[in-house]
Amino acid sequence: MLYKKDLLDLTGRVAIITGAGSGIGLGTAQLLSAYGAAVAMVDVSDSAEERAEEIRKEGRQAAFFKCDVRDEAQVKATVEAVKEKFGRIDILFNNAGVTVRKSIPDLSEKEWDFVLDVGLKGLFLFSKYTIPVMEELGGGSIINTGSGWGLKGGDLAAAYCAVKGGIVNVTRAMAIDHGPKKIRVNSVNPGDTDTAMLRDEGVQTGLVKDEKSQDEYLKDCGTGRPLSRIGMPEDIANAVLYLASDLSSWVTGAALVVDGGGIA
Repeated sequence: MLYKKDLLDLTGRVAIITGAGSGIGLGTAQLLSAYGAAVAMVDVSDSAEERAEEIRKEGRQAAFFKCDVRDEAQVKATVEAVKEKFGRIDILFNNAGVTVRKSIPDLSEKEWDFVLDVGLKGLFLFSKYTIPVMEELGGGSIINTGSGWGLKGGDLAAAYCAVKGGIVNVTRAMAIDHGPKKIRVNSVNPGDTDTAMLRDEGVQTGLVKDEKSQDEYLKDCGTGRPLSRIGMPEDIANAVLYLASDLSSWVTGAALVVDGGGIA
């Protein structure tokens, strides 16, 4: 007989969230902290400290750690600092990412490296230094931010698709490697979500030139999806909460698509 349990309760757990200063990362920090987790908010921007303070004002646990996810020394020091402050690490949300909307011939080597280093190298480095901490605790949950474009192609997004496709498959490999140590690894794959990055993509592709065209662009991003809207950061945060919690205790190696049916 099954009985009701609060499997979403994260009290006593510690979560590292990269790219936590805005968008999906910020929404996830807010939600996981609401369910009891202490959140280590990692971002390259100092403005993330203000977001962490807003969470603390709600009586929750949050701390900002400035870090360039591409820099191994900074990542190693950040993981050590999180463990020192909170005593443990149970959840890692590899969410930091960037995009340059160009085709292969138009991309510079510097742009290609930038997109891959933030998205894939950052995931590698944070996982490298966090997994041993989780092993000491007897397990944990790693969630990697992929994309619908990690499962299908997209226009003017070669570097971004390379990163997100890589994330989807490295997630599967990590799940195989670390499952025996009770570490679950999954990817969450959003469709177009109302974030600063999505809005910037509109500018990069020339679809957004002013406030009116931005409104039209965001509306068009939801057109054709069965649920007829773009996502909001909380839509993705809800999926991360599920993958971070005991509600998904037998889920690993999965690519959870959260896109309003966009690639259905």
